[in-house]
Amino acid sequence: MTTGIIVALPEEISTLTSASLQQGEIIRLNNNTLLMLAGAGPENAAHAAYQLIKYEGASRLISWGCAAALVDYLTPGDLILAENLIAEDQEILKCDPNWLSYTREILKHLSLFQEPLTTSQHIVDTAEAKQRLHIETQAVAVDMESAAIARIAKQHHCPFLLIRSIADTANMNLPQAIARAMNAEGRVDISKLLLFILKKPSEIPSLIHLGLCFSSAKKTLTAIAKHLDKIVGFESKTLNT
Repeated sequence: MTTGIIVALPEEISTLTSASLQQGEIIRLNNNTLLMLAGAGPENAAHAAYQLIKYEGASRLISWGCAAALVDYLTPGDLILAENLIAEDQEILKCDPNWLSYTREILKHLSLFQEPLTTSQHIVDTAEAKQRLHIETQAVAVDMESAAIARIAKQHHCPFLLIRSIADTANMNLPQAIARAMNAEGRVDISKLLLFILKKPSEIPSLIHLGLCFSSAKKTLTAIAKHLDKIVGFESKTLNT
């Protein structure tokens, strides 16, 4: 059984490999694991999921990366291993229960949360927007890719698992520089970022704080990566295929 892992950003993929990938590139981590750098956002994620299943032989998928907290008790580096994923149209998508239970047991030494994660077409960049999204969905965290991946997995009757680590907290407003510097592929254009900082240096402290939070999230993902062979090695006749 081949597992396809989909990651949005190069900074997130660095927790799994030292290889430098271009958007859309796929590498093989081992005999039964493919890794793809999709780019940020649901369209990129859906395309990656389809390609891995249809053309690369993946028979199950993992959404790997960071998420934003929607509740105060989640802190940077906390792990989300949710059973339910709430799409923007309120559809409930599910991770494979047996694979999920197995993975939770492997990672139980980490700060792990099981409540639902939701998704957004756009970056949820203010504390107010995060609070509103929590009230609407009752989810504890949000990302931009997992629902799109889960839908493609469901359409092809493939087991799905999400592994997400919290980066920004519920009360954190993201620096304006991030949104201003984001390109069409969902990546931060460093030249635009530096230009914005020159115009608005007051953003520097919040950028540093965000960087520290993101480092905590990456630290958790790196720790999980040490157990990846066990996670993708799970085989069971009871998987929901």
